[in-house]
Amino acid sequence: MSVALATMPDIAATEHLHPQGKLDWVGMSNVEVPLRIADGENQHNVTAKAQIYVNLDDPQAKGIHMSRLYLLLDRMAGKEALTPESLADLLGEILGSHSDLSTRAFLQFDFEHLLRRPALLSENAGWNSYPVKLKGSLIDGELHLELGVTVRYSSTCPCSAALARQLIQEQFAKDFAGKATVSAADVKAWLGTEEGINATPHSQRSEVHILARMEPGTREFPILELINQIEDTLQTPVQTAVKREDEQEFARRNAANLMFCEDAGRRVQTALNNDSRFTDFWVRVEHMESLHPHDAVSVLTKGVEGGYLPIP
Repeated sequence: MSVALATMPDIAATEHLHPQGKLDWVGMSNVEVPLRIADGENQHNVTAKAQIYVNLDDPQAKGIHMSRLYLLLDRMAGKEALTPESLADLLGEILGSHSDLSTRAFLQFDFEHLLRRPALLSENAGWNSYPVKLKGSLIDGELHLELGVTVRYSSTCPCSAALARQLIQEQFAKDFAGKATVSAADVKAWLGTEEGINATPHSQRSEVHILARMEPGTREFPILELINQIEDTLQTPVQTAVKREDEQEFARRNAANLMFCEDAGRRVQTALNNDSRFTDFWVRVEHMESLHPHDAVSVLTKGVEGGYLPIP
């Protein structure tokens, strides 16, 4: 037998005693929702984890109405493509549902974005997954939208490459000692032996994490465009389907793009500084070294006044 709604206890509506105080954010995290993501001309269905909050501006209120937040999120989930406009509308509804308690609203979606990526040279292709976050906040009537992506790539140490070249030179001098001249054919043959290439530089899987604040009035989240921009900038993204010709091309690209974490960070910084779609950004570069048990890290920002603080 159901209980009449009017007779159910509502603790949230009772008088709030001590202690009293305002709270910056109250809400929910790890809310599982299906999303349709508009990415250029394409739309993708993804499973996301959402965070949804409002501030509690009334010190005498016991709490917020979490069910209102959940139902607003559920009404949108999977039913319409998430765009900057629809995210802004949802933030407005969230804040409107707590107009008596709150002045700020925040929403974040985290998901894996699967993209079909071609091999470097062969006609093969495979799937690569990119962590993405979409963030929106409505604070004192001002809207902020942010796009975050993580891109994996390979980094080869310039110092290690120079040390390896020195050992190869020394081995060459040893193997051809006493010869006034050496034919090109002999040098070519020597370079094809294990004795000829007696040292190789260390390289490692690396990641660049980007959180970019979008220009007001942006009509779409440029997820694919940002991922492509970063991979084109770094030149050594991790691969999916690989044949021998692809692996050889990957090795060539690594040798042509030797990078410390500082080098990778400055490449990304330059690319984002030249992108008018982003008013500010925060970037963390991580090289998970094979030489050390620890990682090499660089952190950088656009450096605008009032922007992100350059903290790890």
